[in-house]
Amino acid sequence: MIAENLGTMLVAMVERPEKRVLTGPDLKAFHKALSNPVRRDILSYLGEHGAANSTSVAKALGESTGTTSYHLRKLADLNLIAEIEERSTGRERWWKSLMTNIYAPPGLEMTPDEREAAVRIGVLKMTYDLSLVARAYAGYDAGEGWNQIYRAGLRMTKEQVAAFTEEYQALLHKYVSEPGEHPPGSRQMAVRLVVLPDDGGAPPPADGP
Repeated sequence: MIAENLGTMLVAMVERPEKRVLTGPDLKAFHKALSNPVRRDILSYLGEHGAANSTSVAKALGESTGTTSYHLRKLADLNLIAEIEERSTGRERWWKSLMTNIYAPPGLEMTPDEREAAVRIGVLKMTYDLSLVARAYAGYDAGEGWNQIYRAGLRMTKEQVAAFTEEYQALLHKYVSEPGEHPPGSRQMAVRLVVLPDDGGAPPPADGP
């Protein structure tokens, strides 16, 4: 019980991730980075294990150190990871994941190329998310409580939707732990939230009594 309480205290002390808003040009760079499976695997590895160098990442992913060194530098250029300078010596550079809440705001002005990159990122994410949904349902009975699926519908104003989303983000942060400092017995969990009108695309009602 003492260890569990201590773990909860450590989670509560984690700072909220920095909120980073993408611009149009950012989207092309992010698509190039996230469409590469090695870079996605590196981000997942650092998110789970915390600090790592190109050698440990290469061993875990079955890649060469030259390959992982290259991709680590590219991810650092996008500020998705950062070098741990106090641990880096000579050619051995250590890296850590940057806990950042990255999103593109609605109505973002983009060129046709940037819009295409945004769509490709969305397709890439949705393809993965659909596979998660299929796995969640397929393993629901055998998941021993790890798989949780909830669906709901309710009426809200646009202001309530914004408040709901903000409270959801705060709830998620309550359970965030630093990479490499996760509570004993924890597993990497995929959590998704999609909120949209379910009225067939009808225009919002006019204000009135």
